[in-house]
Amino acid sequence: MPAPVLAAYSYCEAVTGQQARNFAYGIRLLPTPKRRAMSALYAFSRRVDDIGDGPLTDDVKVARLDETRSVLARIHDGAVDEDDTDPVAVALAHAARAFPIPLGGLDELIDGVQMDVRGETYETWDDLRTYCRCVAGAIGRLSLGVFGTEPGAHGADRAPEYADTLGLALQLTNILRDVREDAEGGRTYLPADDLAKFGCSAGFNGPTPPAGSDFTGLVHFEVRRARALFAEGYRLLPMLDRRSGACVAAMAGIYRRLLDRIERDPEAVLRGRVSLPGREKAYVAVRGLSGLDTRHVTRRTVRRRA
Repeated sequence: MPAPVLAAYSYCEAVTGQQARNFAYGIRLLPTPKRRAMSALYAFSRRVDDIGDGPLTDDVKVARLDETRSVLARIHDGAVDEDDTDPVAVALAHAARAFPIPLGGLDELIDGVQMDVRGETYETWDDLRTYCRCVAGAIGRLSLGVFGTEPGAHGADRAPEYADTLGLALQLTNILRDVREDAEGGRTYLPADDLAKFGCSAGFNGPTPPAGSDFTGLVHFEVRRARALFAEGYRLLPMLDRRSGACVAAMAGIYRRLLDRIERDPEAVLRGRVSLPGREKAYVAVRGLSGLDTRHVTRRTVRRRA
């Protein structure tokens, strides 16, 4: 591998190691070429997210997102040289030549962040699902381009659908975890229909639920939705090779445990950020590498066919 490309990947891996609280636990389980490619995807996605979440004015954010989309177009057209001054572009361009990565998914991510910049809200779950598919489902499909599926895997034609659905599950878990943080930033993601149903339309600007609301009911309702998405998305696992499956099981497993914590104490998300200790994340990664989740899904799938 040329030295400039290796340096570019090293930069992306450093970004991933420093900034990916949960993502990094999974990609450590991948062989080096896939780990580097996933780091390049993460570093580019992180750049897009940082523009949307940063302190810039909205017009500057729009301009920066347009610039980032132009970089992506250059990558797609094969117009990024090894000595380009943007290490993320160099690494992602190399990864896109090495793996069948559907780069259009990163365009979808930019579309989703533009929704954030416009301050869009969501009336129904179908509306929110469109946003989640842009910012998370697309990442699932991009990752599948790196992972690939095992030759002859049953139902592999549906792998992109399952990867997309797993991304939705992770994003909905994120939305529940960050409900107060987002409210303080002026954003509301949960569907307005759901908020009204549980008396939570007043929003979440303090450590306690809105007066007279059924906040616990709202959280449990959304947790059930997320669990259904996880159950569907986990059908991807038996289609992957051992280490790719371990990576997915580790990342998804961390979020499922976050969901468990939120379900046990819904109001915790209003008091602060719910997270897992490092030792628990490490345990989930080891569990993923053992293949326990994949075997469980495989047995369940076999029973369903029978």
